[in-house]
Amino acid sequence: MNFILFGSFGVFISCLICPFNFLWSILIVFGGVLFFISIFFVGGSWCSWSFASFYLGLDSVGMPLVVLSCWLLPLTLLASQGHMSFYSEVQQRLYCALLTSVLISLIVTFSSLELILFYISFEATLIPILVIISRWGSQYDRYQASVYFLFYTLFGSLPFLVSLLSISAFSSSLFLPFFDFSSFFDVVLSSYFSVWWFFTFIVFVVKMPVYGFHLWLPKAHVEATVAGSMLLAAVLLKLGGYGLIRLVNLFGLVNLVSFSDLLLSFCVWGALMTGVICLCQSDLKALIAYSSVGHMSLVAAGIFLGGVVSINGSMILMVAHGLVSSGLFCLANFLYERSGTRTLGLVRGYKFLMVLMGLWWLVSCAANLGLPPLPNLIGELMVVASLGGLDVVLLFISGGATVAGAIYSLLIYQFTQSNKVVNSFFNVLEISFREHVLMFLHLLPLFLILVNPSLVCLYF
Repeated sequence: MNFILFGSFGVFISCLICPFNFLWSILIVFGGVLFFISIFFVGGSWCSWSFASFYLGLDSVGMPLVVLSCWLLPLTLLASQGHMSFYSEVQQRLYCALLTSVLISLIVTFSSLELILFYISFEATLIPILVIISRWGSQYDRYQASVYFLFYTLFGSLPFLVSLLSISAFSSSLFLPFFDFSSFFDVVLSSYFSVWWFFTFIVFVVKMPVYGFHLWLPKAHVEATVAGSMLLAAVLLKLGGYGLIRLVNLFGLVNLVSFSDLLLSFCVWGALMTGVICLCQSDLKALIAYSSVGHMSLVAAGIFLGGVVSINGSMILMVAHGLVSSGLFCLANFLYERSGTRTLGLVRGYKFLMVLMGLWWLVSCAANLGLPPLPNLIGELMVVASLGGLDVVLLFISGGATVAGAIYSLLIYQFTQSNKVVNSFFNVLEISFREHVLMFLHLLPLFLILVNPSLVCLYF
């Protein structure tokens, strides 16, 4: 665990001191080395706690997300190398430093053993992403997107901070592995605290986000750079799922809060509604962003259900969705760089112009819709089956959400690949080797998870 932290700080320092001519190459190589360090040095922490210090440690909940974060760093650098080459040296170094600081905050968040440290690192991820969106966003609306992102995140997290302070008043320690909720169990059941716990979990529902709390996400995705969209979709949204898994197990939300059935129904219905909204979108990045809302609503439903199967399904779906959605945003950026637009009516017929890119679109859309035997399907089946075991109505609603997901995933492929080419786009550049490598590295972990799903399963 210490090696991961030291390695991430080493990458951050390299952003500032390494020779500018080799900046991107060195950082990409160092990011890859950091990923292999995360695999090698914490390989034994999948089934039990692995402590780096009194405040930092990993178990089967945080470990897959730490590895995913380390895997995404070199991919974000590789994706940004093209469009950032037009900026000055100072701006390029600052951009890389911000991406690395996001990684450091994520590692600390996923490995925090103390709840106050978890809150601080959880909120620390906001600052670099906010700067990336507001400074390097594509249009003037990036400022409005930054304001939405800031206020949704901050106002959603304030009740959580007050809740942590109230917990510390009843408990002598906020140390996660040995936290004892029984010391104030009777107080919670006998007062208005059940309502307060509902507002405590709002911070994670906003961060995921679940339908109804999602208005900041499409704006942030549309205006963010490709690296910002990749980090948002692949890792930052998973902070909400990680927090829900931690606190549902810690506080027993299903047993303590009378709102659990309401939250469960709201998440499942939100997944269906988001699928319908996706069918009405004309902006490619907005469609992929709403797709993320639908998938994360289904993830939240599996977590709120509280069963071992449903939570494991949510974990598999989180990791698989992180890889697929990040890859889809990369593909959308490839089209935007060549056409200058994200409108589905204009970015069309690219399989006639770039045959190999059509292959990456096919695999990515198939993974997004949950084509067998990819891990997206495994996660969705585990969650939907668990929901069906609780109520047949939830089974039909969640099944409708997955069908809607399949429809809009196929529509994405059809619109971008199969229609008549716009005349002004005939002379587009063929997909480069860098872009091939980027998409290959996005999809490779999906097949590794397919071979061994226990890599991202939890142990209770």
